[in-house]
Amino acid sequence: MPIWIAIVLGVVQGLTEFLPVSSSGHLALMQNILDVHKYLDNALAFDIVLHLGTLVAVFVAFWADIKELVVEFFGFVKDGFKIKDRPYRRLIVMLLIATALMVPAALLDELVSAVMSSTLFIGCALCVTAVMLSFADKSGGGEKTSADAPYRSALVVGAMQLFAIVPGISRSGSTLCGGLFSGFEREFAVKFAFLLSIPAVLGAAVFELPDMFASGFDKSLIVPCIIGFVVSAVFGYLAIKTVQLLTKKRSLRWFGLYCAVVGVVSIILSVL
Repeated sequence: MPIWIAIVLGVVQGLTEFLPVSSSGHLALMQNILDVHKYLDNALAFDIVLHLGTLVAVFVAFWADIKELVVEFFGFVKDGFKIKDRPYRRLIVMLLIATALMVPAALLDELVSAVMSSTLFIGCALCVTAVMLSFADKSGGGEKTSADAPYRSALVVGAMQLFAIVPGISRSGSTLCGGLFSGFEREFAVKFAFLLSIPAVLGAAVFELPDMFASGFDKSLIVPCIIGFVVSAVFGYLAIKTVQLLTKKRSLRWFGLYCAVVGVVSIILSVL
């Protein structure tokens, strides 16, 4: 694989994993446009590396929260799972509830793979993401945080994340919208959405490892993988900071407009 393609895909993955515009949809479109498969017999290993790069970005951006979650988890167990007046312990439970709803995703893997190459389907899904973002930006949000948000809100966000396994439906956008529709304070909605990406990305990587080892690893991909990993991490961090800023300023509509344009263009190209 040429290094420039590794850089382009790293940038696309890093930005779109956290910008609410669908990383799976954009990667599928870019792989088709660049004809990546002529360089790779199996792109799975490279995709996993790019996703792990974005995972590093989350750890860097939310390190203080992640460290507190780890400390509170052990205290949670030591205290007999007592939660009262401990917001981070409530946050742990909410993240577990939302993550549990991703279990059925494994059963839908073949269906998702089947539509990954359909630019028509991805285009329609991007338009759905656009509508969702527009409504959430205009009417979503409230004052709830981990201190007082009801656990049913975690179910809503988890269901939105499950919906996002469809290529073209943004995972970060769906979980962010789910939080805003549930009345989360905007900063907390962003934090919850991105912390929720940690088990999602790790789970997907672990689930795909057997297929990766079964298909073998091309040693010529070592350098492109390293470069793609670093680029994905750097641009992922920049994307997180961008979403934090624009969500606070109620500017998600620009992401919605972008998704609508890309979706319409994809639909037009698919029928020509």
